[in-house]
Amino acid sequence: MLSNLKVMPILAIDDEPTNLKLLEKMLRGEGYGGLVLLDDPTQAVAAYKANRPGLILLDINMPSMDGYAVMAALKALKDPLLPPIIVLTAQSSQEFMLRAFKAGARDYVTKPFERAELMARVRNLMEAHLALRFTHEQQRVLQEIVRERTTKLNQIRLQVVRRLGRAAEYRDNETGNHILRMSKISALLAERIGWASEDCELMLHASPMHDIGKIGIPDQILLKPGKLTPEEWEIMKTHVDIGADILSDSDTDLLVLGRSIALSHHEKWDGSGYPNGLAGEAIPMEGRIVAMADVFDALTSERPYKKAWPVEAAVDYMQNQAGAHFDPALLAVFMDALPEIMQIRAEHPLP
Repeated sequence: MLSNLKVMPILAIDDEPTNLKLLEKMLRGEGYGGLVLLDDPTQAVAAYKANRPGLILLDINMPSMDGYAVMAALKALKDPLLPPIIVLTAQSSQEFMLRAFKAGARDYVTKPFERAELMARVRNLMEAHLALRFTHEQQRVLQEIVRERTTKLNQIRLQVVRRLGRAAEYRDNETGNHILRMSKISALLAERIGWASEDCELMLHASPMHDIGKIGIPDQILLKPGKLTPEEWEIMKTHVDIGADILSDSDTDLLVLGRSIALSHHEKWDGSGYPNGLAGEAIPMEGRIVAMADVFDALTSERPYKKAWPVEAAVDYMQNQAGAHFDPALLAVFMDALPEIMQIRAEHPLP
């Protein structure tokens, strides 16, 4: 620590070259090497930025810019590691001293000063500042470690979520590209209606879990190529409750949103959907968004029980469902975003 102390720059500001020479002789005699001597106080900020000193020795009475103005200019930088300032002045009155402390000085020494006393004050303040820099650096390193580990945990969490979503889709004989398309379309619609960027990000990662409950549906029903019987359809509809149960008992934003989507994305604007027969704005907006993204991609994709529809036919169907299946206002947003939706489809094509 002592070696670091001796090489840390010291900035001395005084309009009298003689005073600067005296300070230089004293400081070099104590082994301080990084000295920056400035006789033009108007260059104080520039000199500070260029050298990042560990201590500033500052005169008060200077013609072009007094010491108080220099301290104000340095304080305006809002540097959390602004070094201590020792005022060296011939002004011995309490009024000057109090004003200097209020302006930001850490110490006040009147001229002529005793060398040993000044060097002791220099050493004490530089040791304190060096400790502050060390603590600040340690905090920065710790924050970076926490940030990296948090990022890693988030990446692992998102990978698990994506794989859960894909597991459900693969059981339904679909591809992972359906997950990518519908989740990106969902995030796009959320952005278009004014959701905050962090909420759109949550939508991107939560929407793939919309059909996670299909994991609990028997294969003979889930993969049946023909039309389901009324009894089979009732079993199929339970996948929303299964999905909500899988994603329940969590207070994380991602899983809370995922549960809401799983439970509401089969509700319809006119109240004819399931599982709760919600209608209109009683349906959570996330459910309305995912319903639209999921239906459009499902219509234009091949499934075990149907061929893929042409995009034009799918768009016509969705427009006809405004006010029935879909929120009319949201459907207008969907139509306006159709060029970007088609771009998403192009980036993640059908197999």
